[in-house]
Amino acid sequence: MTEETPGFEEKPEVPSGASEDAEPKAADSSEEEKAAPAGDAAKDIALQAQLDQAQTALTERTTDLQRLQAEYQNYRRRVERDRVTVKEVAVAGLLTELLPTLDDIGRAREHGELTGGFKSVAESLETVAAKMGLQQFGKEGEPFDPTVHEALMHSYAPDVTETTCVAILQPGYRIGERTIRPARVAVAEPQPGAAAKEEQSSDEESGGPDKG
Repeated sequence: MTEETPGFEEKPEVPSGASEDAEPKAADSSEEEKAAPAGDAAKDIALQAQLDQAQTALTERTTDLQRLQAEYQNYRRRVERDRVTVKEVAVAGLLTELLPTLDDIGRAREHGELTGGFKSVAESLETVAAKMGLQQFGKEGEPFDPTVHEALMHSYAPDVTETTCVAILQPGYRIGERTIRPARVAVAEPQPGAAAKEEQSSDEESGGPDKG
């Protein structure tokens, strides 16, 4: 018979390191699961920051473009305005030099001397000046306006109720709203006391002023 040693039991053989490795692997897996969401969140934050930066840059560039467009439009309007002004000044200068000739033509017409070839040339010159915007003004009987009339003679007249142009000594000329020469005129004013006499005459016709 075989004798058994008291207190000795056989244990199944366990591969070396089997139980020791199992626990660290489980721990590593848990740490990777925790690290994955944290890494995705960091990437999202980085992408959002890049998107915000791109949007800011786009807004700045859009503002710069709008400012440049506004400056360009202002520049175009200023250039166009200056071009029109320069043209008007040049035309006004040329026509101003022609005014003495136009005055001579007008005097010749008044005296019946505008005939033959001279008449044709004079009318052609007047037509060209009118096409360039020259307008003549100043008529007898119109109220005196110091902004467009220059009074060279003054008198009193019983048949006027306000200062009136009674004779046009030299016509005025304008281009559009711009006066290049005022009309030189003789003016007449109502006679002193004429208004009072008219009021007295009116009162007499109505039976005199009312008495309280």
